[in-house]
Amino acid sequence: MADQLALYLDDHLAGARFALELLERIRDSFPGKPLGDLAAGLLTEIDADRAVLQKLAEEYGSGGSATKDLTSWLAEKASRLKLRFSGESELGAFEAVETLALGVLGKLKLWQALSAIKAADARLQALDFETLINRARSQHDQLEAIRIKMAAALVQTPGFETGSS
Repeated sequence: MADQLALYLDDHLAGARFALELLERIRDSFPGKPLGDLAAGLLTEIDADRAVLQKLAEEYGSGGSATKDLTSWLAEKASRLKLRFSGESELGAFEAVETLALGVLGKLKLWQALSAIKAADARLQALDFETLINRARSQHDQLEAIRIKMAAALVQTPGFETGSS
């Protein structure tokens, strides 16, 4: 089980790296705007979550996977082809926020799973999963609020096809 858990943690570490790279890009692309401010705030929190995850991965003997880390770095660079943005109401920025929201839900599920097995593993007992779970929920709520606003702006963009006549 420990090897499987180490792989699971490595997967989430790779996801965290992707999220941090994407958040940095959003922050830098939307300075002084609500989306850029949100990204800047989330960067600090998600980096703290990544540090917790990194410590856990080290305790389980993996410490992260260089291959997965490189793959997530490359995936974020490749995502720039799809997730292009230059305005908050554009599709690329919307999809970037949606990607982050889904990633945070994955992290929430990670914390919930680890909390459920906490009693069976001493390495997990020192962690405050309630705080981690609540922080992930808050992160998701923030991303979801801006995602919904962006969706509304997106369908009001001239030339956007809604599928209705």
